[in-house]
Amino acid sequence: MIGIGFGPANIALAVALEEEGYDLDVRFVESRPEPSWQAAMMLDGSDIQNHPVRDLVSLRNPRSRYSFINFLFENGRLLDHLNVPMEFPLRKEYAQYVSWVAGLVPAHVDYGVRVVGVERTTDDAGEPCYRVTTSDGETLLGRALVVGTGRSPFVPEPFDTVDSPRVFHLTDYLPALERLDALAADDGGPRSVTVVGGSQSAVELTLDLARRYPRAQVHTLVRSLTLRQKDTSPFSEEGYFPEFTEYYYRAPRDRKDAIDSFMRLTNYSSADGDVLRELYRLVYEQRIDGDQRVFVRGSRQVRTVDADERGVRLTVEELNTGEVEELETDAVVLATGFRDLGPGPHQERVPALIRSVADDFRFDDHGYLEVEPHYEVRPLDARTPALFLNGLCESTHGIGDAGSFSLLSLRAKVIAESLWKRLA
Repeated sequence: MIGIGFGPANIALAVALEEEGYDLDVRFVESRPEPSWQAAMMLDGSDIQNHPVRDLVSLRNPRSRYSFINFLFENGRLLDHLNVPMEFPLRKEYAQYVSWVAGLVPAHVDYGVRVVGVERTTDDAGEPCYRVTTSDGETLLGRALVVGTGRSPFVPEPFDTVDSPRVFHLTDYLPALERLDALAADDGGPRSVTVVGGSQSAVELTLDLARRYPRAQVHTLVRSLTLRQKDTSPFSEEGYFPEFTEYYYRAPRDRKDAIDSFMRLTNYSSADGDVLRELYRLVYEQRIDGDQRVFVRGSRQVRTVDADERGVRLTVEELNTGEVEELETDAVVLATGFRDLGPGPHQERVPALIRSVADDFRFDDHGYLEVEPHYEVRPLDARTPALFLNGLCESTHGIGDAGSFSLLSLRAKVIAESLWKRLA
């Protein structure tokens, strides 16, 4: 098996293969130079948004040595962590946990290597397989392929045609700020930064920018009426149960769309109450001081963008009144989310790395890639080698597959069992 990507999804798969005793010949290819998770978003004080026991292994095997609790224990921080007055762990600590597991599990991983080509072929015995070409010129053959690359960043119009270091997606946030600081070094740092989006990340970025550049103006542009609080009802949270995944999978497409609309606020276009309260207090205090520098602007849609070496000029429409305003800023951070799989304008037909073999697989009447309950893509030809999607199946498996840790360990178990059946 060849695994593309070695982030949390495929790390969990590597652990499941080891702990379940599936003795397969497995090799992972990871473009980053070392194990990491959300490295560009390691913001001071930011936490994760899932219960820490929903880690890489515990729902599948609560006795695992690779659990978050054991990570804390082996690093001498268990009691200290339990004493921290926070509902969820710091993102920095969870990133350390992910890297710790990646370094501990006995997996063959090629770091700093990109996949540049995927195609179908046959091996020396005439058996169908995939040929994967890497950036270091190596050619790998695999009887099965597991794609665990994470979803592609969504860059909406009109930003999708802009090529400027002053306009960047949140996945490049910290490296982009270093470049921005270098550009603005002679001026004492940026005077204005704009965040586009209404997600948890958008609120966290707004707070981080306000702390990082205390004299700068920070404008947050939200397309909805204003920022919204995440739906954390325990009833809604059952959408992150495996039983709900099975229920969602059986629903027809029109009902899937209705379920998606209801479940959206559990994960998208909304933020946790703690960061919303912190942001509101900050804005209120600045108003008391007569020195407001952080602004949340709802019902706003950016219509045009013009970036040059001096800054970025935005034309922004107020959606309810039609009024248009011009906004000059030193940089724009796009907290605009990611693409899932599908035919829509915000989606992508297949993951980018497998576009070359996409026509070997089935799509339903609505244009969605057909994926089996066990995450194997349904082929047109029975001789097509197995292709699994690990963490990319929200459009077929629902909100529990939305890139979070919630069901990651259970999905790894399903894929590991299916690989064993197919390959052993």
